[in-house]
Amino acid sequence: MIFEGKALKCGDNVDTDAIIPGKYLVLTRPEELAAHALEGLNPEFPSKIGEFTVLVAGRNFGCGSSREHAPLALKHAGVKCVLAESFARIFFRNAVNLGLPVLECQGVSSRIIEGDSLKVNLR
Repeated sequence: MIFEGKALKCGDNVDTDAIIPGKYLVLTRPEELAAHALEGLNPEFPSKIGEFTVLVAGRNFGCGSSREHAPLALKHAGVKCVLAESFARIFFRNAVNLGLPVLECQGVSSRIIEGDSLKVNLR
């Protein structure tokens, strides 16, 4: 499986409240959650996800609560895969269980610039 897209960057310790703020947990449809993906990190991010489909992060991405809403919101917002220095274990497992590809890549956050075109080969 190969994914291609532009990189959207975020930093270290991005928690699930930043990925999908708690006030949206009452939403039940994945498309509704998707409209607010990463809003807690930067209010402009939800509008960027359609254009930037490979999320690149630093260490401990997805820390915080164990909510499945976080990877679900990213997946339905159009994020094709997440590359990070490391993931919080519960986020990693939730993403795998929901079919969102997540890859730990040492040095990725220092090598990728937001907007870079990426090709990710999972084979």
